[in-house]
Amino acid sequence: MSCEGSSRDRGYREINRTVIRCSCGHRIVSKEVIQTGLYLSVLGPSFVYVRYRCGRCKRVGEKLVQEDAWDPSVLGASRVHTEESDRHRFRDMGEITPEEVIEFHYALGRLSADPEEEANQH
Repeated sequence: MSCEGSSRDRGYREINRTVIRCSCGHRIVSKEVIQTGLYLSVLGPSFVYVRYRCGRCKRVGEKLVQEDAWDPSVLGASRVHTEESDRHRFRDMGEITPEEVIEFHYALGRLSADPEEEANQH
């Protein structure tokens, strides 16, 4: 049996990395991992053991991943790609001032206020 043309040779592993998800669907990242370990097996494949506490539903779970398919970077936060134009625009905006935070706070309060009460105040 030949290994030529296997999914490994075509870079498939790079595209379809193992992602650890809780039963609620939340993707597990490194800060939620409680413990990792390695289960060595003489006869069969070895596994990486990952124990975690979900950041969304707070359940404790565990996952066994074949060592061949394990990539520690799957626990890293997903990368966000920003355009160069966005970086320049954000840099030009400057830091958020305390006045802007206060203004935003009051704007949120107006959104959640009762529309009839808002009309009576004006």
